[in-house]
Amino acid sequence: MNENIKPQMAVNWHNAEIIASYGKFHQLPPQTLPEIAFSGRSNVGKSSLINKLLNRKSLARVSSRPGKTITINYFDIDKKIFIVDLPGYGYAKIAKSEKERFSLLIEKYLQSERISLLVQLLDFRHPPSKDDLMMLDFLRQTDMDYVIILTKADKLKKREREKMREIYKEYKEVIEFSSETGEGVDDLRAFIEEYVAESTEGYAEQS
Repeated sequence: MNENIKPQMAVNWHNAEIIASYGKFHQLPPQTLPEIAFSGRSNVGKSSLINKLLNRKSLARVSSRPGKTITINYFDIDKKIFIVDLPGYGYAKIAKSEKERFSLLIEKYLQSERISLLVQLLDFRHPPSKDDLMMLDFLRQTDMDYVIILTKADKLKKREREKMREIYKEYKEVIEFSSETGEGVDDLRAFIEEYVAESTEGYAEQS
């Protein structure tokens, strides 16, 4: 096979449905499809990004109150991949016991072998927070495959973008994204399709 020809996996991103929400690790469904996990700080725009990616208005719940997502939410995309929406981290205004519960849930999931690819969201407008830096350090220390998504790109002017890009220049896979304008949507879809086709044996041939 010509190494310059990359395998493709066509996904109908509009063919999406939510499977269920899970509050405990042992409740997670059987690992029957590649799991593309989405991680990020509360209010980074994760739900808006997922809805834009799937061309839906409210499949992933968008809330004006950060920290509302406290379960792991599974979406079936065209019977080919699972999108896994992880609880947002870094939001302090919730009960301590509840925060500890979903922090443990995230930790168990990240340390499992379920994840095919982690999509790590960061707010393009600001330097990484303490929690963001912890996640980036975790990714550097593991063999997990990931892509960094810089959200809310439409909020920055050209000079501001250039300044913030310096922070992330050490990372190989970075996509600038806007749920408002659609910037980066096609790039992220293509990245996921290509990644799954190349990295997950057998799934590329499923229909």
